[in-house]
Formats: sequence, structure tokens, C-alpha cells
Amino acid sequence: MNREILRLALPSILANITVPIVGMVDLAVAGHLHGNPGAAAFIGGITVGSMIFDLLYWNFGFLRTGTGGLTAQAYGRGDLHDAAKILVRGVGIALILSLIVLLIQWPFSALTLKLVDSSQQVRDLALRYFFVRVWAAPATLSLMTFRGWFIGMQDSVGSMTIDLIVNIVNILASVLLSLGVGAWQGLGFDGVAVGTLVAQYTGLLFACAKVAVSYRHVFRGVRQEDLREAFRRSELRSFVRFSGDLFLRSVALTTLYVCYTVISTGFGDLMTASAAIMMKLLLFYSFFTDGFAYAGEALTGKYIGRRDGEMLRKAVRYTLIWSMSIGVLFMGVYWVLGVPMLKMMTSDTTVVDAARQFIPWLVLMPPLGCLAFAWDGIYTGATRARPIRDAMILALIAFLALWFIGKRLLLGAAADTAAGAAAGTAVGSGVLSVTGADALAIHILLAAYFAHLLIRSVYLSLRYKKDILSGA
Repeated sequence: MNREILRLALPSILANITVPIVGMVDLAVAGHLHGNPGAAAFIGGITVGSMIFDLLYWNFGFLRTGTGGLTAQAYGRGDLHDAAKILVRGVGIALILSLIVLLIQWPFSALTLKLVDSSQQVRDLALRYFFVRVWAAPATLSLMTFRGWFIGMQDSVGSMTIDLIVNIVNILASVLLSLGVGAWQGLGFDGVAVGTLVAQYTGLLFACAKVAVSYRHVFRGVRQEDLREAFRRSELRSFVRFSGDLFLRSVALTTLYVCYTVISTGFGDLMTASAAIMMKLLLFYSFFTDGFAYAGEALTGKYIGRRDGEMLRKAVRYTLIWSMSIGVLFMGVYWVLGVPMLKMMTSDTTVVDAARQFIPWLVLMPPLGCLAFAWDGIYTGATRARPIRDAMILALIAFLALWFIGKRLLLGAAADTAAGAAAGTAVGSGVLSVTGADALAIHILLAAYFAHLLIRSVYLSLRYKKDILSGA
């Protein structure tokens, strides 16, 4: 079981690690562009434009998770015919959704930019980036389906290869198309978005080729009539119900992260930067634990499909052990390397000194986060989307409730002390450091994020026997 989990998890972890590299290269390319309006505006345009896509595509995560869970169960049953239909249906729905994305690109981008307080130059560049990259929507959404299908087929190497190809092509194409090669001066800022466009369609071509070569036996004997069955009302109803719950869960999760960002911007530039760095560091461990969540998804679905309760229990137990081990490991990483990691994120000593008071939150959160993410994978593999949805909605309510209650009670009581601290207290002297009440606000915000992880972990743990074991 350990070998099986590692076989599925390690490729996903490797692929996840390459994701931030792409973002860093895009920003580095933008930072080396010459001409008006300057590097700072170019970097801001990439950052804001990428945020728009994050808000858009996070909501379609059900294409990967929904396809993965259903495919894993079909694989476990040995029903390759159904696995073929799941892929066709998933890609078909992805293409329909991509058409909707293309149709709403103008109002969506305008609405999203209302959430961002940036210069007009950054806004204009963000829109230029968005309106080029949005044409990759058919490839991007289809690739979500292919990734989930490969994981469901117990082939995390296939999913990893897609990610590596997309990320490597993205890096090379963005650099060459933006900065040029030889006598060709390149496309400048627009080259970054075109590079992403090229990378997504390259990944899609590879995914289609891999299915045609490595999985031709799955589609052997499948007729056009069989594929049309995938879109019959009875077939679509169960998929839409399952995916609908996952979609609502994604909306709640996206809302939470948007609220976190918007709230943090109300307490000064120093605290905004500190909160942003904390979130980046908090999500770092997810690159590792997500691999085990994907493994749990694949194995849970497979053993439920086989109706093998004993192996299901074993797969769940070992998945949780591996995930919690990652959590414990990162507690030590943040405790020992918290300050050096802050210094890697920024060379501004003022930001480092302000952010270091929040390191205890980094140490506390990984075990809960790893448990929550692992349960998400296990429940997805069991195609039990409603508990995941309910857990996330309850977690969002807990996040907002703790924030508003904490803000009202603690910030009001500490206002005078915070003002005095802001006027003369040295950085690092305690919870109410140089920024006083603003620093306390970020502590409350991080406590609210901690509460949301706690709710997700406890709720899904309590429902395990009823919702997962009953499936086998």
C-alpha cells in the first residue's frame, strides 16, 4: 500500500513543484521588458491578470475532481467502457464551459478588476494579458478533465507529464516570444500571454495523443452510439449533481481566499504584504500533501468500485498517515526556517520584521491543512461531493464569523493600546507590534483561516464511516 500511494503521489508532487516556477519566470520576464510603462507596471499587469484567471478557473476545478472520482470507480469495477464515456462527457462539458467563458470574458474581467486597487496602467496591461490568454480556455478546461481521468485510471505519471510539458513549454515560449531571439525583438508584454496560450494547446495535443496511443484499448469497441449515451439526460443528471456540489464547494473556497485578500488590504501596506506572504508560505505545503490527496482519490475510488471494504480502509488509513506526516514535517520546517523563508520572499527588512510575528500560525496550520486536503481527495474518490460542499460552506461561515466577532471584540478593546504601540513600540515586541491594531487584525484573520481548516477536518472526519465506508 505504501508503494502504491507513493507511485501515485510522487509524480503529482513533482508536477506541483513546477507550478510556482512558471509564475516566477513570467514575473521575471515582465521585469526585464523595456519601454513604457516600465517593469513595475508590467509585473503588476501579469499579477492582476493571473489573479483574474485564478478566480475564474478555480470554480471549474470540479472538471478534474469529478472526472477523477468517477473514473477511479469505473476502473475499480473493470468497466473500461464507462471510463471512456466519462472522458468524452468530461471533455464535452469542458468545451461547452469554455465557450461560456469566452462569451462572458468582457463583463467578468470588468467586474473582477473592481476588486483590485491598482493604477490605470496596471489595469490596462492586465486586460491585455487576459484577452489574449482567455483564448486558451478550451485547452485549459479540457486539460482539467484529462488530468482527472489519468489519475482515476491510476496513471499519475500521465497527469504529471501533462503538467511538465505545459510548464516547460510555457517557460520557453514566454521567454522567446516576449524577449525575442536573434534579430527578432519579440512581442514584448503580449508574448507572456501568447506563451501560455501555446503551452496549453501543446498540453492538450499531448493528452489526446497519449489517450490515442496508451489507452486505445479503453476505446476499442466503443461506437458513436455509446459515446452519445454519455450525454443522455440520465447520464448527465448524476454527473451534474455530483459536479454541482463540487462547483459550490469551489465557489465557497474561492470566496474565502478573496475575502482573506480583501480584508488584509484594509490594514496598511505593511500588513497587506505580511498577510500575502503568510498565505504563500501556508500554501507551500499543499504542493506536497496534494499528491497524497490525489493518491487517496484514486485508491478510494478504485476500492469502492471493487467493493473491497478492507482495502478501502487500509488505503484511507495510509493516505491519512502520509498526509499527516507531511503536516508534521512542515511544522518543523516553518519553526526552523520560518524567518529565512520570509527573507526569501522579500528583501525588505521592515516587511520581514513585521511578518515574523505571524510565524506561529505557520507552525500550527499544516497538520489541519493536510488532514482537510486528504479528506477532500478521499471523499472525491468516493464521489461523495455533498459532505465536501457542506464542510466548505460551514468553514466559510466559521471564517467570516470569527473574523467579524474578533474584529468587533478584540480590535475595539485593543484600539488604545494599538495606537500607542504604533506610535512608539519597536517591531517584534509582541502581538501589538509597530502596527498595533493592524497587526492584531492580521492575527485575527489568520485565526479565522485556522478555524476554517479545523471545521473542514473535524466535519469530514466525523462523517467518514457514514459517507465513505458505506460505499463499499
